[in-house]
Amino acid sequence: MPLVAYKNLPSFERLKKEGRTILPSERAQHQDIREMHIGLLNMMPDAALQATERQFFRLVGESNQIAQLYVHPFTLPELERSAETKAYIDEYYEPFEQLQEEGLDALIVTGANVSNPALEENDFWKPLIKVFDWAWDNVTSTMCSCLATHAVMQFKYNQKRSALPDGKLWGVYRHRVADRTHPLVRNMNTVFDVPQSRFNQITTEQFKEAGMKILIESKDTGTHLAVSPDGFRLICMQGHPEYDTISLMKEYQRDFKLYKEGKISSEPAMPKNYCEQDILQKIESGSSLEDCLENTWRDSARSILASWIGLVYQVTNLDRQKQFMDGVDPNNPLGI
Repeated sequence: MPLVAYKNLPSFERLKKEGRTILPSERAQHQDIREMHIGLLNMMPDAALQATERQFFRLVGESNQIAQLYVHPFTLPELERSAETKAYIDEYYEPFEQLQEEGLDALIVTGANVSNPALEENDFWKPLIKVFDWAWDNVTSTMCSCLATHAVMQFKYNQKRSALPDGKLWGVYRHRVADRTHPLVRNMNTVFDVPQSRFNQITTEQFKEAGMKILIESKDTGTHLAVSPDGFRLICMQGHPEYDTISLMKEYQRDFKLYKEGKISSEPAMPKNYCEQDILQKIESGSSLEDCLENTWRDSARSILASWIGLVYQVTNLDRQKQFMDGVDPNNPLGI
């Protein structure tokens, strides 16, 4: 499923230089191949906005080569932005109202940094709920990452997140498939790694109370991935499988800078299970930062996205204004 460069978004050129398959719009228009339109609600802060955009574009574009994939980035105006980022969004992102009118086959909602731990007290809460509410009845499947999962669990199932007892959970942790009968995880390894970076959690008990089906879990971090009771319309992840190899290190460097500036009180710990002990010595000897880090989660992330998009392809309607193919039961879209 090649990404279609239907606009001059800088990420398309960046991904092309990485060797990714990017289909020019002119060529796409002459191919008799089905299109899929996927929304990307990018709520990440300015420093991570474009990196998160590219991370999800890569995963979507690498899913497989069946359809032409149009990814439509948008955000919420209520999120605080610099003038430079606002200009970028104005030029390259699309209004939510336009996507409502045109329709989407699938939707990805990223995490976000918040000023108020009580999600409903943040300015973006009502606009985000408007997106979730619309997507439930108009989009075949919505995939949520980290804070987006916490927000939709509170909105839809009245399950509020709680602070983790030991503070920030971050690093790379071993996870297991909990239910291999579900087609979303059927082709995955029995064990694999997932990056985590969060201060809060929805517990396994809360997912179960909401009737969610738990598909991936970890003895160290709890539930990573669960799906709505219908099996597919809502995909909730607490971790960050989309992260680049250096994403956690960038977070550490950011937090360490804040510590040095006196903006946070305690020195941040290094992410767990991520860096070798002698990383500083390797860097000082001339090795690049990325060469000193291992990526043990990318294949599992690709597997999840490929399975998800393939399943959307099987049940979504050719008409973007319609949620499912005729005859598909919204309460059991996959027939499982």
